[in-house]
Amino acid sequence: MWQKVAQFNTLRNQMLAGFVFVMMIVLVCAGIVTYNSVSTLLNTKAEAQMKQIASQANGRLEALITQIDTLTLQAVNDTYLQQLFLAAVQGNPVSFSERQALMKIANHIQAYSGVTSVELYSTSYARMFPLDETKLTDRIPPQWIAQADKEKGRLVWIGSDPADPGSVLAIRRINLIDRWFSNGGYLMVRMNRSYFDLQSKLSDTGYQELMLLADSAGNAIVPVGSEGIDTKELLQRDAQQVTLAQKRYMLVKQPSEQTDWTLMILYPVSDISDGISVLRWAIIVSGAIGLLLFILLSFVLSMMITRPILRLMRAMRNTRQGVLTPNLTKSYTTELNDLNMTYNQMVDNMNRLIKLVYEKEVIQSRTELQALQAQIDPHFLYNTLEALYWSLQDKDEEELADLVVAMSDLFRYVIGNPNKDEWVTMSDELEHIKRYLSIMSVRFGSRLAWEIHCDDAYSNVHIPKLLIQPLVENAILHGVEGKSGEGLVAIRVEPAPERPGELRVTVRDDGPGMDDHTLHALKTAMERGGADTPTGRGKGMAMANVQRRLKLYYPEAADGAYRGLSVTSAPQQGTSVSFDIPMYKEDDDDSIR
Repeated sequence: MWQKVAQFNTLRNQMLAGFVFVMMIVLVCAGIVTYNSVSTLLNTKAEAQMKQIASQANGRLEALITQIDTLTLQAVNDTYLQQLFLAAVQGNPVSFSERQALMKIANHIQAYSGVTSVELYSTSYARMFPLDETKLTDRIPPQWIAQADKEKGRLVWIGSDPADPGSVLAIRRINLIDRWFSNGGYLMVRMNRSYFDLQSKLSDTGYQELMLLADSAGNAIVPVGSEGIDTKELLQRDAQQVTLAQKRYMLVKQPSEQTDWTLMILYPVSDISDGISVLRWAIIVSGAIGLLLFILLSFVLSMMITRPILRLMRAMRNTRQGVLTPNLTKSYTTELNDLNMTYNQMVDNMNRLIKLVYEKEVIQSRTELQALQAQIDPHFLYNTLEALYWSLQDKDEEELADLVVAMSDLFRYVIGNPNKDEWVTMSDELEHIKRYLSIMSVRFGSRLAWEIHCDDAYSNVHIPKLLIQPLVENAILHGVEGKSGEGLVAIRVEPAPERPGELRVTVRDDGPGMDDHTLHALKTAMERGGADTPTGRGKGMAMANVQRRLKLYYPEAADGAYRGLSVTSAPQQGTSVSFDIPMYKEDDDDSIR
């Protein structure tokens, strides 16, 4: 016993260790999934916010560019400027004072924008304003002049001023309205780089971001805070994260359709991942505390479960030694109480089954005694009947001799060998019924007719001895005897409807039958275990005896249905008694399966 208890404790510890290990895996997986989910959520939220900031900055940039475009468009469409440049195109000389008057237009542009200077050139690239001899081709590369001609009056953003890296240039062609919008010259504006510094104009985002503005060639327009950063390389990268000076940044690009420039914003990844680091440590600490609490609670729960099981094992040990005593201890858990209750019910059922087996043996003995009606020595009875048989043979009484043989076989079957099994085959039981009917036909003569229907496939099905004969006896005594004319007793063995694997045995007569009151009294007497039928007629074994034997030999049907006699009857329509039995006996290999 103690060895089994030790084995049980070892198994309990192994199961507890395995359960804790599995829960550790679950907690680690849950922590990893939570960490990755929250990290992805934070990164996605930060990226969305960065894109929103980039869109806001690009909107401000577009507003500044639109303002420059509008002012320069108003300037080239000015009436005085149009007439002056039209005269120059037509070859008329332009005086110093007329050129000096262009300062008013330049001052208007500079007053309402971040333009630091305005320059006007003729179609021959000679400077019209300010008053010097610098040519347009000396200020900017020729491709930008060609680009301005190609755009036919739209503002072209050049980018950094070749002569002054701290300035930004833009140029547009002057279209002469009175000359079918032909080329009349060029207007070029110069702005300070700080005009495009949008970082200080944005609202606080909570991050230490860097804002870069690069022209179409990749040159930095606004390099504030970006010294040492190669903007051309950043323009060529497609990755969302870049590493600059051993520091990781998230890169967001926002191109401008009006200028063909690109606005780039760099956000330090460390600023975004601060919350993720705190989350990581929070998950680790909470997981460790949860694991510790889980181990303690698992140990307590294990003790609450195993202690009642050990007490139940001790009670079962006493049962194994033959002492069928219930376990009266109670547990804190409903499941263990149910297990203990089941064990107690099992002990009660075992005691009840012992009592049932004893009662079955008593009933079997009483059945044989009732059949004999007295304690007759079988050998004496057999010898007497055999002497009577030969005496009748000598006197040529063949019919009476056959009757004596039938009676001898009937008594031999009823009395039987006390050492022989009480189970017989269906064919033996039906053969006994034939002998009984043959004997009863001597009494009733032509009034008694019978039919027996049983397929050969069911001949080897085992059945308790003398289970059908009492029903046949009742059918004759209460059916055929109570009828004035010929009476029929039919015995049928067939598969039970809707019950696979079972046979239905039916004994039917066409006698006077019973009314509802008598039928109800008969069923009540059978359930109560009465010895006789309600009519009180006949001295054979009662139907209640057969009912009791059915419940003893077949305690419960396979589907849990009712197991016993089923009686149907109606006045002048006869009576039918049937019961269902399995086709096989558990310890018999010769039965149908």
